[in-house]
Amino acid sequence: MDAMNARAHSANPLMSSPRHRSDSAPAAPFLPMSRAEMTALGWDACDIVLVTGDAYVDHPSFGMAIVGRLLESQGFRVGIIAQPDWQSAEPFKALGKPALFFGVTGGNMDSMVNRYTADRRLRHDDAYTPGGEGGRRPDRCTLVYAQRCREAFKDVPIVLGGIEASLRRIAHYDHWSEKVRRSVLADAKADLLLYGNAERAVVEVAHRLAAGEAPRDLDSIRGVALFRRVPDHVTELRADDLDSADEGAARRPGDTVIRLPAYEQVEQDREAYARASRVLHRESNPGNARPLVQRHGDRDLWLNPPPIPLTTPEMDTVYDLPYSRAPHPSYGDAKIPAWEMIKSSVTIMRGCFGGCTFCSITEHEGRIIQSRSEGSILREIEQIRDKTPGFKGVISDIGGPTANMYRMACKDPKVEAACRRPSCVFPDICPNLNTSHDDLIRLYRKVREVKGIKKVMVASGVRYDLAVKSPAYIKELVTHHVGGYLKIAPEHTERGPLDKMMKPGIGAYDRFKQMFDAAAKQAGKEYYLIPYFIAAHPGTTDEDMMNLAIWLKQNRYRADQVQTFLPSPMATATAMYHSGVNPLRGVRRGASEKVEAIKGLKQRRLHKAFLRYHDPDNWPLLREALKRMGRDDLIGSKPDQLVPAHQPPGTGKAAAAHRPLRRADRPRRFTTKGVPFPAKK
Repeated sequence: MDAMNARAHSANPLMSSPRHRSDSAPAAPFLPMSRAEMTALGWDACDIVLVTGDAYVDHPSFGMAIVGRLLESQGFRVGIIAQPDWQSAEPFKALGKPALFFGVTGGNMDSMVNRYTADRRLRHDDAYTPGGEGGRRPDRCTLVYAQRCREAFKDVPIVLGGIEASLRRIAHYDHWSEKVRRSVLADAKADLLLYGNAERAVVEVAHRLAAGEAPRDLDSIRGVALFRRVPDHVTELRADDLDSADEGAARRPGDTVIRLPAYEQVEQDREAYARASRVLHRESNPGNARPLVQRHGDRDLWLNPPPIPLTTPEMDTVYDLPYSRAPHPSYGDAKIPAWEMIKSSVTIMRGCFGGCTFCSITEHEGRIIQSRSEGSILREIEQIRDKTPGFKGVISDIGGPTANMYRMACKDPKVEAACRRPSCVFPDICPNLNTSHDDLIRLYRKVREVKGIKKVMVASGVRYDLAVKSPAYIKELVTHHVGGYLKIAPEHTERGPLDKMMKPGIGAYDRFKQMFDAAAKQAGKEYYLIPYFIAAHPGTTDEDMMNLAIWLKQNRYRADQVQTFLPSPMATATAMYHSGVNPLRGVRRGASEKVEAIKGLKQRRLHKAFLRYHDPDNWPLLREALKRMGRDDLIGSKPDQLVPAHQPPGTGKAAAAHRPLRRADRPRRFTTKGVPFPAKK
C-alpha cells in the first residue's frame, strides 16, 4: 500500500454508499440539458441540477462532467444548466425543480480571472464558450447563479463548488473591486460550500440530503464550509497565537477550532488579513488540519479540514466513468477552444507540492499528489484513439498541474501527516520527499507502445528542480516527448522575488538547461527551452526587473507574451500584494516582514517593459527609468547595453498614443459590487 492509499484508509470509500436508485438504467449519452432529453430518458424530474459557467463538455477535464457522472454512478438523476442567461430566473427553471439540490460552479476558472486581465481589462474571448465568445457568463458568476437558483425555487438547497468557490471560501481580497469581500457563501446566500476536489464530499452530501437530512446537519463532512455555531465542547485557539508556543501544545484535532480574524477586522486591518492567510495555508494538510472559523457579522463561518485525497483506485473510478468525451450535441459544429486544446490530452495526476505563492493549485487541489494507475491512463489513451474524430495519433499532453510529480510522495506517512510546510521543494527539496521519476518513465514507455499512437507530447510545466535529480527522465523527455521547444517557468532570476514566489534560484534552471541541451544533442535533435517570467510580482524591485532584462538579452531571449502578476483570490502572493506583509513568516503586530507591492500602473508597465526590452515602443520608458536608476551605461547600441540611445521613426510613445485601442483593451472601472462601467474620459 503506497503512502497516499495508506493515508486514505480511514476515509469513507468513494463508492461505498448504496445506489440512490436501485434500477440498473444505463448511463445517459449526455447528462440532459433540456426537458426533451429528460423525457427521452424516462425522467419526470432531476434529483440534482448542476449550474455551470462553462459550456457542457462531457469530459473529465471539465469539473461539472466529473461531478455529474460521479453522481449519476451513485444512482442520482443529474441535469446540467450550462451558461444560462442570468438576467432572470426563468433559464434556471429549464429542468424543473430538483428533488435534492442545485450544485453551482463558476466553471474551470474563477469568473473574474476568466473575464479580465491583470490590469482589469476586459478579455474579448472565453475558451470555455462555443465559438470562444466572450460575455456568456456574469462577473462573480457563482454568486449570481446561486441568487437566480434561489429565485427560481426558494426552498431548494444550494451547494457551491468549483475553483471560484474554493478560492473565495473565506473573506478574501478581490483585485477587481480592490476590497476585501465576504465569503462567497455569505454573499450567495447558499447553504453549503464544497472546496477543493470535492468528489468524496459531494457524494456524501447527496446521499445524506436524499436520506432527509438538512444542509445544516452536514457539518461533519470534510471539505465543507457552512454557517454554524461553535459547539460548547470545542476549544477555540486564536490565530494570533499560532506562531507562539501554543501551537505546539498537544491538542486533539476534534476538540480544537482556530478562530481567524473576523471579516470586519480583515476588511480594515491588512496585517490581520495577512495573519488569516498564513493560518489558512498552514492548516491545509489533511493529516493535521483543524477546523477554521471566521465571524461574518453575527454568524460564524465554519470550515472543516480539507478532504482526504482520493486513492489510486478511486482516481481510476472517477476517470473511468462513461464520459461521452465530446461537447453536448446542442452546440452543433461550434468550436469550444478549451475542448479543442485538451481533447487529446490525458490527466495522470492532481495536486502540487511546489507551493508557488502566486498559484491557486494548492488552495484548490492540495499539495498531496493523487495519481491514476497505468491501466486507467492507458485505457483513456485507447478511448482517445478510438473515439476522437480526426485523431491523428498524437497525444497533445500527458501530465497535470505539473508534468513530473506523478506518484511522488513523502517517504514517511507519519512525517507527512505532521508537516505544515507550504512547499516540499522550497527553499530546498525536502529529504523526506521521494523524487524518483522511475514510475513516470515507465508510464511514458508504455504509452508510446499503444497501437496507433505516433507521438506523446509533454506540454504541462516541467518542475525542473525535480527533473535535474533524474538525468534518465530528462533524456526520456527530450528523446521522445518534446517537439521543437519546451515551455518552462523559472519566473525570475533574482533572489528577492524568487523567495516571495517560493521558487528555486536560477541556478536550477541553468543546470536543467545544460542537461536538456546535452540530451537534445545526444538525440540528434534541435530543441529549445522557452522560459516564462512574471512581471510586477510582490517583492520585485525595478532593479530586479532590470537585471532580469539583462539576463534575457545575454541569453538572447525575446519574450513575445508577458505574464503580469494577477492577484487571484486567496493566493499567498495576493496577501502580500494587498497587505504589504509577508505571510510566509510570522505575522506579528509591528514585527512583520514588509513586502513591496507593485500597484501603480506606471510601475507595472515598466516591469512589463523590461521583459520586452527588445520592443521599440518600450524604449522611451526604459531609457527614462535607466537614467533615473543611474544606469545610463545600459543605454546604447553595444552588445552589453539594453536599449539604443536613438528612437526609430514611427515607434515609441507618440506612435503608440495614436494607435486605436481595442474596446476589449480599454481600462475598466468597478463599483464596490464589482459591476464594470466605462472608464471616465
